Amino acid sequence: MALTGSVGGSVTAGSSSAPTGTRRGDGRAATAFLLPGAIGFVVFTAFPIAASLVMSFFDWPVLGSPKFIGLQNFVELFTTDPVFKSALLNTTVFVVLYVPINLVLSMSLAVWISPRIVGRRYYRVLFFIPAVTPMVGNAVVFALLYTPNGLIDSTFVSLFGVHAPNFLGSDSWALPAVVLMSVWQGFGYNLLVFSAALDAVPPSLTEAAAIDGAGPARQFFSVVLPLLSPSLFFATVLTLISSFQVFVQPYILTGGGPGNATTTLVMYLYQSGFQFFRLGFAAAIAWVLFIIIMVITGVQFLGQKKWVHYD
Repeated sequence: MALTGSVGGSVTAGSSSAPTGTRRGDGRAATAFLLPGAIGFVVFTAFPIAASLVMSFFDWPVLGSPKFIGLQNFVELFTTDPVFKSALLNTTVFVVLYVPINLVLSMSLAVWISPRIVGRRYYRVLFFIPAVTPMVGNAVVFALLYTPNGLIDSTFVSLFGVHAPNFLGSDSWALPAVVLMSVWQGFGYNLLVFSAALDAVPPSLTEAAAIDGAGPARQFFSVVLPLLSPSLFFATVLTLISSFQVFVQPYILTGGGPGNATTTLVMYLYQSGFQFFRLGFAAAIAWVLFIIIMVITGVQFLGQKKWVHYD
Protein backbone atom coordinates (compact mmCIF):
# COMPACT_ATOMS: atom_id res chain seq x y z
CA MET A 1 0.00 0.00 0.00
CA ALA A 2 1.42 3.40 -0.99
CA LEU A 3 0.46 6.90 0.05
CA THR A 4 0.97 9.56 -2.63
CA GLY A 5 1.73 13.09 -1.53
CA SER A 6 0.93 16.36 -3.28
CA VAL A 7 4.28 16.39 -5.03
CA GLY A 8 3.80 12.95 -6.45
CA GLY A 9 6.10 11.19 -4.00
CA SER A 10 5.14 7.97 -2.30
CA VAL A 11 5.97 6.42 1.03
CA THR A 12 5.61 2.71 1.53
CA ALA A 13 3.82 1.80 4.76
CA GLY A 14 5.73 -0.48 7.10
CA SER A 15 9.11 0.56 5.70
CA SER A 16 11.93 -0.43 8.10
CA SER A 17 14.63 1.86 6.67
CA ALA A 18 14.19 4.54 9.36
CA PRO A 19 14.22 2.15 12.33
CA THR A 20 17.31 0.40 10.97
CA GLY A 21 19.12 3.70 10.57
CA THR A 22 18.06 4.68 14.05
CA ARG A 23 19.38 1.43 15.49
CA ARG A 24 22.69 1.92 13.72
CA GLY A 25 22.94 5.46 15.03
CA ASP A 26 22.15 4.28 18.54
CA GLY A 27 24.85 1.64 18.25
CA ARG A 28 27.44 4.19 17.18
CA ALA A 29 26.43 6.52 20.00
CA ALA A 30 26.58 3.69 22.56
CA THR A 31 30.01 2.68 21.28
CA ALA A 32 31.25 6.26 21.56
CA PHE A 33 30.06 6.48 25.16
CA LEU A 34 31.43 3.06 26.14
CA LEU A 35 34.78 3.35 24.39
CA PRO A 36 36.56 5.61 26.94
CA GLY A 37 35.54 3.34 29.80
CA ALA A 38 36.52 0.22 27.84
CA ILE A 39 39.92 1.70 26.99
CA GLY A 40 40.46 2.65 30.62
CA PHE A 41 39.49 -0.87 31.74
CA VAL A 42 41.90 -2.50 29.32
CA VAL A 43 44.81 -0.15 30.06
CA PHE A 44 44.45 0.17 33.82
CA THR A 45 42.82 -3.13 34.83
CA ALA A 46 42.95 -5.96 32.30
CA PHE A 47 46.51 -5.35 31.11
CA PRO A 48 48.00 -4.97 34.63
CA ILE A 49 46.23 -8.16 35.75
CA ALA A 50 47.63 -10.10 32.79
CA ALA A 51 51.07 -8.54 33.28
CA SER A 52 51.11 -9.49 36.97
CA LEU A 53 50.31 -13.09 36.07
CA VAL A 54 53.24 -13.15 33.65
CA MET A 55 55.54 -11.50 36.20
CA SER A 56 54.69 -14.14 38.83
CA PHE A 57 56.59 -16.72 36.76
CA PHE A 58 59.74 -14.59 36.59
CA ASP A 59 62.52 -13.42 38.83
CA TRP A 60 61.81 -9.80 37.96
CA PRO A 61 64.18 -7.26 39.58
CA VAL A 62 63.66 -3.53 39.25
CA LEU A 63 67.02 -3.21 37.52
CA GLY A 64 68.25 -5.90 35.19
CA SER A 65 66.66 -8.45 32.92
CA PRO A 66 63.85 -10.70 34.17
CA LYS A 67 64.57 -14.42 34.33
CA PHE A 68 61.90 -17.07 33.80
CA ILE A 69 61.72 -19.40 36.82
CA GLY A 70 58.31 -21.04 36.35
CA LEU A 71 56.50 -21.85 39.59
CA GLN A 72 59.51 -21.23 41.82
CA ASN A 73 57.97 -18.09 43.39
CA PHE A 74 54.86 -20.02 44.40
CA VAL A 75 56.89 -22.96 45.67
CA GLU A 76 58.99 -20.62 47.80
CA LEU A 77 55.86 -19.02 49.25
CA PHE A 78 54.39 -22.28 50.50
CA THR A 79 57.56 -24.15 51.46
CA THR A 80 60.50 -22.02 52.60
CA ASP A 81 59.10 -18.55 53.33
CA PRO A 82 58.13 -18.17 57.03
CA VAL A 83 57.00 -14.56 56.60
CA PHE A 84 54.35 -15.55 54.07
CA LYS A 85 52.97 -18.17 56.45
CA SER A 86 52.80 -15.60 59.25
CA ALA A 87 51.17 -13.08 56.92
CA LEU A 88 48.59 -15.64 55.78
CA LEU A 89 47.81 -16.60 59.39
CA ASN A 90 47.56 -12.96 60.50
CA THR A 91 45.25 -12.12 57.61
CA THR A 92 43.04 -15.11 58.39
CA VAL A 93 42.83 -14.17 62.08
CA PHE A 94 42.03 -10.58 61.13
CA VAL A 95 39.20 -11.72 58.84
CA VAL A 96 37.79 -14.14 61.44
CA LEU A 97 37.73 -11.39 64.08
CA TYR A 98 36.84 -8.37 61.98
CA VAL A 99 34.00 -9.63 59.78
CA PRO A 100 31.64 -10.97 62.51
CA ILE A 101 32.28 -8.02 64.83
CA ASN A 102 31.65 -5.55 62.02
CA LEU A 103 28.43 -7.23 60.89
CA VAL A 104 27.01 -7.78 64.38
CA LEU A 105 27.83 -4.25 65.52
CA SER A 106 26.46 -2.58 62.40
CA MET A 107 23.30 -4.71 62.45
CA SER A 108 22.73 -4.05 66.15
CA LEU A 109 23.11 -0.30 65.77
CA ALA A 110 20.92 -0.29 62.66
CA VAL A 111 18.15 -2.00 64.63
CA TRP A 112 18.68 0.42 67.50
CA ILE A 113 18.27 3.51 65.30
CA SER A 114 15.04 2.12 63.94
CA PRO A 115 12.27 4.49 62.80
CA ARG A 116 11.10 4.78 66.40
CA ILE A 117 14.30 6.56 67.48
CA VAL A 118 14.18 10.37 67.52
CA GLY A 119 16.99 11.95 65.48
CA ARG A 120 17.89 8.75 63.63
CA ARG A 121 19.26 10.69 60.64
CA TYR A 122 21.81 12.36 62.92
CA TYR A 123 22.85 8.99 64.34
CA ARG A 124 23.35 7.74 60.81
CA VAL A 125 25.64 10.67 60.00
CA LEU A 126 27.50 10.29 63.29
CA PHE A 127 28.19 6.59 62.79
CA PHE A 128 29.12 7.04 59.13
CA ILE A 129 31.71 9.78 59.74
CA PRO A 130 34.61 7.35 60.48
CA ALA A 131 33.97 5.53 57.19
CA VAL A 132 34.51 8.69 55.12
CA THR A 133 37.40 10.18 57.08
CA PRO A 134 40.94 9.37 55.87
CA MET A 135 42.08 6.01 57.17
CA VAL A 136 45.63 7.27 57.71
CA GLY A 137 44.35 10.02 59.99
CA ASN A 138 42.23 7.56 61.95
CA ALA A 139 45.18 5.20 62.32
CA VAL A 140 47.40 8.01 63.63
CA VAL A 141 44.74 8.96 66.20
CA PHE A 142 44.45 5.36 67.38
CA ALA A 143 48.24 5.07 67.57
CA LEU A 144 48.20 7.99 69.99
CA LEU A 145 45.40 6.34 71.99
CA TYR A 146 47.25 3.01 72.18
CA THR A 147 50.66 4.40 73.07
CA PRO A 148 51.96 3.99 76.66
CA ASN A 149 50.90 7.00 78.76
CA GLY A 150 48.25 7.73 76.16
CA LEU A 151 44.55 8.20 76.82
CA ILE A 152 43.75 4.50 77.24
CA ASP A 153 46.72 3.88 79.51
CA SER A 154 45.93 6.97 81.61
CA THR A 155 42.32 5.83 81.95
CA PHE A 156 43.42 2.39 83.17
CA VAL A 157 45.73 3.99 85.73
CA SER A 158 43.04 6.35 87.05
CA LEU A 159 40.32 3.68 87.24
CA PHE A 160 42.19 0.51 88.18
CA GLY A 161 45.59 1.70 89.36
CA VAL A 162 47.45 -0.38 86.74
CA HIS A 163 48.84 0.36 83.32
CA ALA A 164 47.07 -0.87 80.20
CA PRO A 165 48.83 -3.47 78.04
CA ASN A 166 51.32 -2.21 75.49
CA PHE A 167 48.85 -2.74 72.68
CA LEU A 168 51.12 -2.02 69.73
CA GLY A 169 54.28 -3.51 71.26
CA SER A 170 52.84 -6.87 72.32
CA ASP A 171 52.60 -9.96 70.14
CA SER A 172 49.30 -10.84 71.80
CA TRP A 173 47.62 -7.42 71.68
CA ALA A 174 48.88 -5.86 68.44
CA LEU A 175 46.54 -7.67 66.03
CA PRO A 176 43.40 -7.24 68.21
CA ALA A 177 44.28 -3.53 68.45
CA VAL A 178 44.39 -3.34 64.65
CA VAL A 179 41.04 -5.15 64.47
CA LEU A 180 39.45 -2.72 66.94
CA MET A 181 40.62 0.29 64.96
CA SER A 182 39.39 -1.29 61.71
CA VAL A 183 35.94 -2.01 63.14
CA TRP A 184 35.61 1.60 64.29
CA GLN A 185 36.66 2.75 60.83
CA GLY A 186 34.41 0.50 58.78
CA PHE A 187 31.17 -0.40 60.54
CA GLY A 188 29.34 2.77 59.43
CA TYR A 189 29.01 1.65 55.81
CA ASN A 190 27.27 -1.61 56.68
CA LEU A 191 25.13 0.24 59.21
CA LEU A 192 23.70 2.39 56.40
CA VAL A 193 23.09 -0.71 54.27
CA PHE A 194 21.20 -2.48 57.06
CA SER A 195 19.35 0.66 58.09
CA ALA A 196 18.07 1.16 54.55
CA ALA A 197 17.03 -2.49 54.38
CA LEU A 198 15.16 -2.19 57.69
CA ASP A 199 13.23 0.79 56.33
CA ALA A 200 11.95 -1.45 53.52
CA VAL A 201 10.51 -4.10 55.88
CA PRO A 202 6.68 -3.72 55.91
CA PRO A 203 5.48 -2.96 59.46
CA SER A 204 2.43 -5.13 58.83
CA LEU A 205 4.60 -8.28 58.95
CA THR A 206 5.99 -7.59 62.41
CA GLU A 207 2.55 -6.49 63.60
CA ALA A 208 1.08 -9.79 62.41
CA ALA A 209 3.83 -11.70 64.17
CA ALA A 210 3.15 -9.74 67.36
CA ILE A 211 -0.54 -10.60 67.13
CA ASP A 212 0.44 -14.27 66.83
CA GLY A 213 2.35 -13.95 70.09
CA ALA A 214 5.91 -13.51 68.82
CA GLY A 215 8.15 -11.40 71.06
CA PRO A 216 10.67 -8.82 69.78
CA ALA A 217 13.48 -11.37 69.46
CA ARG A 218 11.29 -13.87 67.62
CA GLN A 219 9.99 -11.12 65.33
CA PHE A 220 13.53 -10.12 64.42
CA PHE A 221 15.00 -13.57 63.82
CA SER A 222 11.92 -15.15 62.18
CA VAL A 223 10.49 -12.22 60.22
CA VAL A 224 12.91 -9.31 59.87
CA LEU A 225 16.26 -11.10 59.46
CA PRO A 226 15.11 -13.30 56.51
CA LEU A 227 13.95 -10.13 54.75
CA LEU A 228 17.37 -8.58 55.40
CA SER A 229 19.25 -11.58 53.99
CA PRO A 230 20.02 -9.94 50.57
CA SER A 231 21.53 -6.93 52.33
CA LEU A 232 23.36 -9.19 54.78
CA PHE A 233 24.78 -11.22 51.90
CA PHE A 234 25.90 -8.05 50.10
CA ALA A 235 27.57 -6.67 53.23
CA THR A 236 29.23 -10.01 54.04
CA VAL A 237 30.77 -10.36 50.58
CA LEU A 238 32.14 -6.81 50.49
CA THR A 239 33.38 -6.93 54.08
CA LEU A 240 35.20 -10.22 53.50
CA ILE A 241 36.87 -8.94 50.34
CA SER A 242 37.98 -5.70 51.98
CA SER A 243 39.23 -7.45 55.12
CA PHE A 244 41.49 -9.77 53.13
CA GLN A 245 43.06 -6.64 51.59
CA VAL A 246 43.83 -4.93 54.91
CA PHE A 247 46.97 -2.83 54.63
CA VAL A 248 46.82 0.76 55.87
CA GLN A 249 45.84 -0.01 59.48
CA PRO A 250 48.76 -2.33 60.36
CA TYR A 251 51.14 -0.33 58.19
CA ILE A 252 50.49 2.89 60.13
CA LEU A 253 49.88 1.41 63.59
CA THR A 254 52.62 -1.22 63.83
CA GLY A 255 54.55 -1.41 60.57
CA GLY A 256 53.81 -5.13 60.59
CA GLY A 257 55.37 -5.65 64.01
CA PRO A 258 56.25 -6.49 66.61
CA GLY A 259 58.23 -8.97 64.57
CA ASN A 260 55.71 -10.19 62.02
CA ALA A 261 52.75 -10.24 64.42
CA THR A 262 50.63 -7.90 62.28
CA THR A 263 52.14 -8.41 58.83
CA THR A 264 49.30 -9.11 56.40
CA LEU A 265 49.34 -10.48 52.87
CA VAL A 266 48.97 -7.08 51.23
CA MET A 267 51.65 -5.61 53.50
CA TYR A 268 54.03 -8.45 52.64
CA LEU A 269 53.18 -7.92 48.97
CA TYR A 270 54.12 -4.24 49.36
CA GLN A 271 57.34 -5.06 51.18
CA SER A 272 58.37 -7.67 48.61
CA GLY A 273 57.70 -5.40 45.65
CA PHE A 274 58.70 -1.93 46.85
CA GLN A 275 61.20 -2.56 49.64
CA PHE A 276 62.94 -5.75 48.55
CA PHE A 277 62.31 -5.06 44.82
CA ARG A 278 61.21 -8.63 44.07
CA LEU A 279 58.44 -7.77 41.64
CA GLY A 280 57.84 -11.33 40.46
CA PHE A 281 57.60 -12.60 44.03
CA ALA A 282 55.17 -9.79 44.90
CA ALA A 283 53.04 -10.68 41.86
CA ALA A 284 52.91 -14.30 43.08
CA ILE A 285 51.62 -13.11 46.47
CA ALA A 286 49.00 -11.00 44.70
CA TRP A 287 47.75 -13.99 42.73
CA VAL A 288 47.59 -16.20 45.81
CA LEU A 289 45.48 -13.52 47.50
CA PHE A 290 43.31 -13.19 44.40
CA ILE A 291 42.66 -16.94 44.29
CA ILE A 292 41.78 -17.01 48.01
CA ILE A 293 39.30 -14.17 47.62
CA MET A 294 37.84 -15.65 44.43
CA VAL A 295 37.31 -19.07 46.00
CA ILE A 296 35.70 -17.69 49.16
CA THR A 297 33.47 -15.35 47.17
CA GLY A 298 32.47 -18.19 44.85
CA VAL A 299 31.54 -20.37 47.82
CA GLN A 300 29.43 -17.53 49.19
CA PHE A 301 27.56 -17.13 45.91
CA LEU A 302 26.96 -20.87 45.68
CA GLY A 303 25.71 -21.02 49.25
CA GLN A 304 23.43 -17.99 49.06
CA LYS A 305 20.61 -20.09 47.60
CA LYS A 306 20.18 -21.79 50.97
CA TRP A 307 19.75 -18.69 53.12
CA VAL A 308 19.25 -15.58 50.98
CA HIS A 309 15.61 -14.78 50.20
CA TYR A 310 14.91 -12.35 47.36
CA ASP A 311 11.12 -12.58 47.55
